[in-house]
Amino acid sequence: MRIRRSLALALLVVCAFVAPVASQTGTEDEGSEISIVLDGTARSRLRLAVPDPAGLEKLSPEARRAAEEMVDVLRRDLEASGVFIVQGPDQLAVLDLTGDPLTDYLLYESLGNKLLLDADVIEEPGRLVLEGRVFNLASASSVLGKRYRGGFELARRIAHTFADEIVFYFTGRRGVSLTSIAFHSDRGKSGNREIYLMDYDGFNQRAITAHETLSMSPDWSPGSDFIAYVSYLGGAPGLHQVELRSGRKSAILTEGDFNISPAFSPDGKAIAFSRSVGGGNTEVFVCNRDGSNLRRLTNSRGIDTNPAWSPTGREIAFTSNRSGTPQIYVMSAEGSDLRRATSLGRYNDGAAWSPDGTKLAHSARRQDNNFDIAITDLVTLETRYLTESAPGSHESPSYSPDGKKLAYAANLTSRSGTTTQIFTMDLDGGGRRQLTRYGNNFAPSWSGYPKQ
Repeated sequence: MRIRRSLALALLVVCAFVAPVASQTGTEDEGSEISIVLDGTARSRLRLAVPDPAGLEKLSPEARRAAEEMVDVLRRDLEASGVFIVQGPDQLAVLDLTGDPLTDYLLYESLGNKLLLDADVIEEPGRLVLEGRVFNLASASSVLGKRYRGGFELARRIAHTFADEIVFYFTGRRGVSLTSIAFHSDRGKSGNREIYLMDYDGFNQRAITAHETLSMSPDWSPGSDFIAYVSYLGGAPGLHQVELRSGRKSAILTEGDFNISPAFSPDGKAIAFSRSVGGGNTEVFVCNRDGSNLRRLTNSRGIDTNPAWSPTGREIAFTSNRSGTPQIYVMSAEGSDLRRATSLGRYNDGAAWSPDGTKLAHSARRQDNNFDIAITDLVTLETRYLTESAPGSHESPSYSPDGKKLAYAANLTSRSGTTTQIFTMDLDGGGRRQLTRYGNNFAPSWSGYPKQ
């Protein structure tokens, strides 16, 4: 039985949470509201023009580099949201803008745009001020206005923050630009696996453990302020956690020979995990956040592992070979009402719940012994495969908090050999994006929304 396909058989936190942007004003709505409405079933994207901001030529070289990065990140975030089709300077270069807003709005509309993001960037000593407004081109009215102020090093965070504000305004749902992905990697000089973090788009990758031993299987707490993980720090695998803001690490449960696959409950009060019992068999257990009140949930001759809480906290999915081959089962949080969730294929593992609790993403073995990312509907039990057309194995899926994307690990083969890297993709299997490139990287865990 695999343990997230990486167990068979760090540096203190640096900028884990960047300081909040120094100044941020409220929304500055003007004129009529935009008439375009997106609901949960809408698939069409809004066309949004995002020209370069005014004032770039007045900035110092350092400030201009930061401003250009900020606007580039903003465009990428908005495009990646799935809400907008963004036209940048290259597409807009065909327009002969006049400087008269009403005339120029018609020109932007002529390219199919419904919206315009007009921004100004001002340099203050050691920092930038971004003033951005979104205009409804049809009504020539401002529908959203924001102002942000922060040091040059906060350019990316300012962009992420503004992008999420825009997404929220047009959808009523939070964007994921400020979320993070935890994973474990062997990229360090020692080759040991440590826990790492990165922004949702793959930037700002940094170690948050430096145990110089095997550390793996990260899982986020509600509120995204702690990460639980497995480490061989004491010799045998035990459960540990790190507080991201302070970098303080502490043990959760190290008793016994084999404690693996931690998963925080949605309320953050409990942790489900797998533990070895007599003869090397593993079962699913749960304990309090501090390791107390240990209780066993499964009792079978098969290997039960990789627990995952449902969003409501009332159910737990896990992998078991009790039927002869590894399959995914769902039980109540007390260990009762067991039912099998997967029926196709002879090897299904590593379940991750969709945020609405209706589906499980997991890995499923193909006939060539490679693995695909699959999604099983818990109502119909229908399974669809997302990576069948891609070579290699694809494993360890994790949902974004808005339920629109999956992070996962995939094998890449090149002239120099095979490595495992982390990707994200849309739920239809499209929009694949490679996030890591150094060393081998495993078991991505997408954070929830950061605390507001």
